[in-house]
Amino acid sequence: MQVVAAVVALAASAAGQAASSPPLTLDECIRLAEGAQSNVSIARQQAEIARYGLTQARAGFLPQVHFGGGFTYNSPLAGSPDSFSFVALNGLREYSSLFSTALELDTSGRLRAGLARARADQDAAAAGLRINQRELRRAVTAGYYRLLLARRLIGVSDDALAEARSFEKRTQLLFDNGEAAQADVVKAKAQVAFLDQALNAARLESDLANHALAAFWTTSARAPLAVVDVFDQPLLPPETTPAPSPYTSRPELKLLDAEKRGLLADARRAQAELFPQASVVFQYGIDSLRPHLADRGYAAFVNVGLPVFDWLRIHSQTRQFELRAQQVETERTMAERAFSKEYQDALARVEQFYSQISLAREQVKLSEENLRLARLRYDGGEGLALDVVSAQNQLAQARANYYTALASYQNGRADLEVASGR
Repeated sequence: MQVVAAVVALAASAAGQAASSPPLTLDECIRLAEGAQSNVSIARQQAEIARYGLTQARAGFLPQVHFGGGFTYNSPLAGSPDSFSFVALNGLREYSSLFSTALELDTSGRLRAGLARARADQDAAAAGLRINQRELRRAVTAGYYRLLLARRLIGVSDDALAEARSFEKRTQLLFDNGEAAQADVVKAKAQVAFLDQALNAARLESDLANHALAAFWTTSARAPLAVVDVFDQPLLPPETTPAPSPYTSRPELKLLDAEKRGLLADARRAQAELFPQASVVFQYGIDSLRPHLADRGYAAFVNVGLPVFDWLRIHSQTRQFELRAQQVETERTMAERAFSKEYQDALARVEQFYSQISLAREQVKLSEENLRLARLRYDGGEGLALDVVSAQNQLAQARANYYTALASYQNGRADLEVASGR
């Protein structure tokens, strides 16, 4: 029993801590999402892979040191114990213990091309990481405002339902006293049923939005998230003097530039096979018929290789990479036009959504006054129940439009950030 009591107390303490935790801001939601495993994690690993690739490319310019030791036995000829049988070897017994240093001289440019390719891969990985981070932030932002909008729409539906039920009671009372027609009661009850269904749909959307946002960083997506509601905070106005061509700093363009440089480096590396490639090898140690330290010495080797009859293949391979680089350049030109359009579209949407907010706010005020007057006319026997029901629908729609405009404006600002390359 004591163990059970301790477990219950622990659970209650954890629940109390969770309940007392401050609500999450948008930045905190983004931080949690970036800390969880996602495409951003894979992009970070790719950037780390590219960094090691650059280290390998740089290592090609450094000398390689190797130590090797060995013993070779060559059987003697039959009838001649002092003569060895394998002519390719140097004696009956050969002892080898050598330090070897090899350095490749980049006379053909192959190593430099490999280094350029590694740098291009690193730049491409960095651009890919920025793109994945931006897409994750944008997705979390959309989920955040979706949840806020869904919860506000629950409040709109709840208020509308309370108003409809109040009117239903009023019509029922008037009908019982013989002061209203049964049709008025039916209209009021139908309105209550309609708004009750709308409230259930709004609650479902809120649950789904909560699941979608929480799934960015936790498997406990069912638990309700406490988030800061920014819809009541002052709005930042849209940019009045946007920067010229801000989309040129988008990471997609940097990714295409890195791809082009990588392909040109591949073309240079393929072309390097047409030029002589030299290397130097230096050895120091013992390579003798007896294991004596006095027999130590050193040797140096210079090797030069030049292709003679492989030019057609190398030329074709080089042209392939060059043509692919031209394709990437064409894609970049097309992307600039598309990004320019996206930026102008995002800018226009932000300005339009911002103007819609004030219109929607005025629409709410007028709809509230319209409902008040419709109720007064109906209570005074001068209006119809249909007018009250229509006014209720109009007010609910006006409030929904207002919060939708707020969410659209915030999402539009996030889209503008993406289109601006920020």
